[in-house]
Amino acid sequence: MTTARVETRGSQQAQRGPAWLGETLGYLRRNPSMIVGGLLLLALVLFTGLGRLIVDTNAASPLSAPPAQPPGPGVPLGSDPQGRDILCVMILGTWLTVRTGLVAGALGVAVGSAIGLYAGYVGGRRDKAITWVVDVLLTVPAILLLVMIAAVVQTELTSLGMALIIAALAWRRPARQVRSQMLVIRNAGYIEMARLSGLGPLGIIFGEIVPNLLPFLISSFVTAVSAAILAGVGLEAMGLGPQNEPTLGMTIFWIMELSAFLRGMWWWIVPPLAILVVLFVGLYLVNAGLDELANPRLRRRA
Repeated sequence: MTTARVETRGSQQAQRGPAWLGETLGYLRRNPSMIVGGLLLLALVLFTGLGRLIVDTNAASPLSAPPAQPPGPGVPLGSDPQGRDILCVMILGTWLTVRTGLVAGALGVAVGSAIGLYAGYVGGRRDKAITWVVDVLLTVPAILLLVMIAAVVQTELTSLGMALIIAALAWRRPARQVRSQMLVIRNAGYIEMARLSGLGPLGIIFGEIVPNLLPFLISSFVTAVSAAILAGVGLEAMGLGPQNEPTLGMTIFWIMELSAFLRGMWWWIVPPLAILVVLFVGLYLVNAGLDELANPRLRRRA
């Protein structure tokens, strides 16, 4: 009997494995944008990941190369007027910019989801109070508060500090969206069965509700990362970013500050813009590919 059970369990797992693989491949076939977006993001990961292992990123500091040199031997992408090797700046700047987006997006989605789950689950006056606070904060222009905060702490600001500033406002929209999803799910039949079986609020939220919201949360995270990177680059382009770190936004600030367009320094202008275009297009395509998972109405079988 024991042997038969083990064989049966093994055969079920073997069948489940190919089925899961087939569903994944079918999903990717239906969503070519997901593949293209993933490849673009993978290219950036390899560029900044392998680049930091191969190239000495200390050359991203001023006076590390002959200033204002076009691409040539020793400086494949040229150098800026402050003597930074642009290749090293792009490798390090891509990592710092993406890290800012990931940290801010993760914190924003985590805090917003926790608030939305709590408000939607408890309901009543607490839900109304939390919803009122979130609605009021959503009317406040984010860029205004971000500029004010960044201007106050600019002298000691780092890329991680920038991420925390952006995350301070990034939780509002996820909180509202997750609460809306929670209002629909909390009265579902399987939630009532979980309550009748004696499962507590935390068990219901993390054991029953969060797994069903996971595709939506992943899509929200990708959107939050895109918004955080855009906000960070915008603040840095205004000169409100970390002055001692070569992020992509600060590179754009120095391009404008030192009149790279008027001086015809195309080798300094093109790389950061190209990386940002690849980054945002990749995130958009991945997010578009996740729509089928996040929105049940869009799910379709091959």
